[in-house]
Amino acid sequence: MKLISWNVNGLRAVWNKGFENIFKELAADIFCIQETKMQEGQLDISFEGYEQIFNSAEKKGYSGTAIFTRVAPISMSKGIGIDIYDTEGRVITLEFEKFYLVNCYTPNAQRELTRLEYRMNWEDAFRKYLKDLDSKKPVILCGDLNVAHNEIDLKNPKTNRGNAGFTDEEREKFTKLLESGFVDSFRYLYPDKTDSYSWWSYMGRAREKNIGWRIDYFVVSNKLKDKIQEAKIHSNIAGSDHCPVELDIAL
Repeated sequence: MKLISWNVNGLRAVWNKGFENIFKELAADIFCIQETKMQEGQLDISFEGYEQIFNSAEKKGYSGTAIFTRVAPISMSKGIGIDIYDTEGRVITLEFEKFYLVNCYTPNAQRELTRLEYRMNWEDAFRKYLKDLDSKKPVILCGDLNVAHNEIDLKNPKTNRGNAGFTDEEREKFTKLLESGFVDSFRYLYPDKTDSYSWWSYMGRAREKNIGWRIDYFVVSNKLKDKIQEAKIHSNIAGSDHCPVELDIAL
């Protein structure tokens, strides 16, 4: 099974940059999107053979997630069941026969870390949500998790330590998630691979220079790790400040 995750930084914007062709070329069984920045119905979008599910934020032009799947889910849900988090359209969960798929756009701690406390509370609630799912059947989590876990996961760790996405607190929460029974699929296959990033600032020709961060993930239950076949970062695909990431898994 081939899964793709991509923070498109506005689905309407990336649609005008060739999203339809990219979608077809990647030919995923399940294609997850974060930061749609739209309400369902604002864009005439459909792909033959795919069911589409949107979870839009109440605030227009903000956040939002979507999934396109050609594998019919058994059930679906939006959010994690907590009102203060579920108004921003950040989570879609699909249940399949052998696993749960969770598409997530994690809240950003923001400049000056103005939303760090909100983010920390989110992390605890979301980890509990994932563990509850994992107690029923294995989980595949994907999305923009808004954290570079270790120094190897960004170009300039020394100068970025303490900035949003690379605070000790955010990194520790990610460690705690992995210790709860999950594995980072990319690092499982490529523990020492450097210069592998999924997000680049629009400033200072960062993408051209590959001054980036790896903040987009496929995290899977430990019980699925031996089924991971490949984890890719499609850094050659433009259209957003993020690039798509891929998981190939034998299910």
